[in-house]
Amino acid sequence: MNIKILGPGCRNCLALEKVTREAVAELGLTADIEKVTDYAAIAGYGVMTTPGLVVDDEVVMAGRVPTVSRVRELLETRNG
Repeated sequence: MNIKILGPGCRNCLALEKVTREAVAELGLTADIEKVTDYAAIAGYGVMTTPGLVVDDEVVMAGRVPTVSRVRELLETRNG
């Protein structure tokens, strides 16, 4: 699983990375987590409000920081 955190490194972006890492650990998933800070790359995903969460090249959330349980649900849905 490939996960990208989209954002310039603001407090919300760091919070999204934290809850995402917690959700991945709770599920016992193997995932590559990458931070994308380049504005052109972020816009390329169609995300205009950060932070954004991309799972396997699909934007699953943007503009807010979800709970760990919500991220877990999103990852479970995509993990099959």
